[in-house]
Amino acid sequence: MKFQSIALAAAIAAAGLSSAMLPAPARAQAAGEQFIPLLVYRTGQFAPLGIPWADGKQDYLKLVNARDGGVNGVKLAYEECETAYDAAKGVECYDRLKAKGSGASGFDPQSTGITFAVTDKAFNDKVSIETMGYGLSQSVDGTVFEWNFPLLGTYWTATDVILQDIAKKEKGSLKGKKIALVYHDSPYGKEPILLLQKLAAQDGFELALFPVTPPGVEQKSTWLQIRQQRPDYVLFWSAGVMTPAGIREAQASGFPREKMYSVWWAGSDHDVKDIGAGAKGYNTVTIHNSASRDKVHDDLKKFVYDKGQGTAANADEIGVMAHTRGMMISMLQVEAIRAAQEKYGKGKPLTPEQVRWGYENLDLSADKLKALGFGEIMRPIKTSCSNHMGTDWARIAQWDGAKWQVQPDWYQARKANLDPLVAEYSAKYAKDKNIKPRSCS
Repeated sequence: MKFQSIALAAAIAAAGLSSAMLPAPARAQAAGEQFIPLLVYRTGQFAPLGIPWADGKQDYLKLVNARDGGVNGVKLAYEECETAYDAAKGVECYDRLKAKGSGASGFDPQSTGITFAVTDKAFNDKVSIETMGYGLSQSVDGTVFEWNFPLLGTYWTATDVILQDIAKKEKGSLKGKKIALVYHDSPYGKEPILLLQKLAAQDGFELALFPVTPPGVEQKSTWLQIRQQRPDYVLFWSAGVMTPAGIREAQASGFPREKMYSVWWAGSDHDVKDIGAGAKGYNTVTIHNSASRDKVHDDLKKFVYDKGQGTAANADEIGVMAHTRGMMISMLQVEAIRAAQEKYGKGKPLTPEQVRWGYENLDLSADKLKALGFGEIMRPIKTSCSNHMGTDWARIAQWDGAKWQVQPDWYQARKANLDPLVAEYSAKYAKDKNIKPRSCS
């Protein structure tokens, strides 16, 4: 059987498995509880990524309820809604859950396409959109995007960090190099193109674009073109079944995996573990310390999985990169609620507008992260009225054939490269949507 058939079968199997083992979709909400909607995709082309991501989100909420009794005594209620990474289904889920219970405490759409589709609605509905590491890159600008929070990083910050690491290998210069972008032909995959075009002109490298038709299990022709054009490096904007398919095609075509750099959604354990040594050298950018376990993992096992209440089939998923990212997303949401309670009153559920204030006033120091059990996983973050991303620390992790090796250097995107682009495209969005930017003075 050809690999493409195997990959497609695996995707179908993953979808079927997730349906058969689907966790309880909701925790029934009682009076006085805070409601958190959970958009997920446990089925479809991105299911291999979506399942551990969804499990991590729900597991952290279970942990907060079991270990802490909620947030200052306010228990967390939640409900999953399956989108299959489809924008129309995502909008249906959003519309159904936005006003449920205490009102939605913010949506993690788990999809750039869904984020695009619900951003306009969020302005009118006054509901926060949390997009940790994805979404609209220009939504960093809180003066225009009052309800969007691309926490910890965007696809533009990821792109800039990758190019910094490549330049470091090339003695500080990309001039004369050829860099290819192999990308999922969707809003998600297209996000880095604007910045890459700008940096190609600025830094003197040649950019080659290779869109891959979803779901991406058939990439042979793409990698034949890569072999013919011989780029120096490949940036890989992939997710789900597309990722192992691309790595295997790179291996078959002889392209060095150590010269492949993926965005974080194409750099999870499930993307490489079955390929093993064939993926050795493959790089990914990461917004957290991908190889580390921390106290939050031990607490999750003790308070949730050891009691038979885990969302995943077993505790082996604890510490898997996509699962940890899911927990980070829910942790940031919980801490936004906690911050808002400091302003609006502890011990009671908050409105979506009050929680939005919490997102905009996150201040998680190293000591706070350590207390939460995330001190070894991520770096401090602080948001503000004008900066809805916070600090965009990122690192490179490399697959050694058996496990991820996180490289020592932390990077931040270069403001001189990103700030003008954010300003230009947030202003364009404001003009197109007739939004008056607010003052943050």
